[in-house]
Amino acid sequence: MAPSSYQTPVLVPWSAADRWSDLKDDLNSFFELQFWSSFGRTGQLFSGWSPALDLYQSNHNVVAVVELPGMRKEEIEISLHDGTLTIRGERKRESSSGNGEKAERTERYIGRFRRSIALPTRVDAGKISATYRDGILTVTLPKAEEVKPKQIQVS
Repeated sequence: MAPSSYQTPVLVPWSAADRWSDLKDDLNSFFELQFWSSFGRTGQLFSGWSPALDLYQSNHNVVAVVELPGMRKEEIEISLHDGTLTIRGERKRESSSGNGEKAERTERYIGRFRRSIALPTRVDAGKISATYRDGILTVTLPKAEEVKPKQIQVS
């Protein structure tokens, strides 16, 4: 067998990336059809939205931080029942400018939401406070006195 010399492969313009992009756009368009959007609204799988929630704990407090951009504080409800914190509300669609404009694409979630999280410890329900600023809800839940760490003096 005679040795062959290495030949650099010829790079042919490949439009596969364009084809994948087109397929992705076609699939997105398919799922944006009226049939699917109404189906998704009635089913549990596609309905609603769930805001991001972080839970922190210190010696004296449990703090929940929830992202709720575009909402007013009057649209947010907070409740505590059997050690479970529940935050619920509804983000409404913004009205158009009135010039007959129609949205070409909407990606922001609208509608009702409900987040419930079991708290890691008992809290004093009478001292709970909540603030809402710049789209961030902060709920401070002071721990019940009996679960706070106590310093014991040795005599």
